[in-house]
Amino acid sequence: MAKITAVLVDASTLKKEVAEGVDLMVVRELTGGIYFGKPRGFGTNENGEEIGYNTEVYAAYEVDRIARIAFETARKRSSKLCSVDKANVLEASMFWRKRVMAIAEEYPDVELTHMYVDNAAMQLVRNPKQFDTIVTNNIFGDILSDEASMITGSIGMLPSASLGESGPGLFEPIHGSAPDIAGQDKANPLATILSAAMLLKYGLGEVKAAERIELAVLNTLDRGFRTGDIYSDGNKLVGCKEMGEQVLKSVDTKTPASV
Repeated sequence: MAKITAVLVDASTLKKEVAEGVDLMVVRELTGGIYFGKPRGFGTNENGEEIGYNTEVYAAYEVDRIARIAFETARKRSSKLCSVDKANVLEASMFWRKRVMAIAEEYPDVELTHMYVDNAAMQLVRNPKQFDTIVTNNIFGDILSDEASMITGSIGMLPSASLGESGPGLFEPIHGSAPDIAGQDKANPLATILSAAMLLKYGLGEVKAAERIELAVLNTLDRGFRTGDIYSDGNKLVGCKEMGEQVLKSVDTKTPASV
């Protein structure tokens, strides 16, 4: 999930008028596609040249599963879903689009659109506010979610969730473990904190509790606290521990935050 508020817009590499107000969710299929498809491996072609190969393959149940999760997610947001594929050249994407359109019949209240992945990558930096919820396959989602993270100015700001059909989900920051800064009190804890808010909202249905955490994060930022990855002149540079403590203070005081 990538969300830009007024207090963080200066951390984005995009122009203020492009980045401010962005609030989008990328729903990525995680267990299929080219990362897991077979056959895969190394070999030689008919000319005796070395080759490497992978297979992009999806079964109907895999597409249907992630499509339903995406439609349900869109329902909780603005009821707008964009399915990203490459159906103009890839058979696997043609099949993806066919299945998403079939599942769309179960969700007549959600507006469905389609976009080719190359155009989607461009539109994410050209006009990201046009998107609300995006659903896409494994490899496209891997790329687009990282691109979306930089709209916020830092990958350290993005929460994520890995969801099955019946739960439980795994809620965690979109970024990795960053072993290069382990133990140095430099990491941005906000993606982890916002992942807890996502768990409350999407995993447990506790919307008010989630909003309380989200507002606490906004209030902390509004008071000028920044870790190094989102720091700019005029703000207070703090470490991971103090940033977490400041968010906790905001939760305890229930201080209203600007958005």
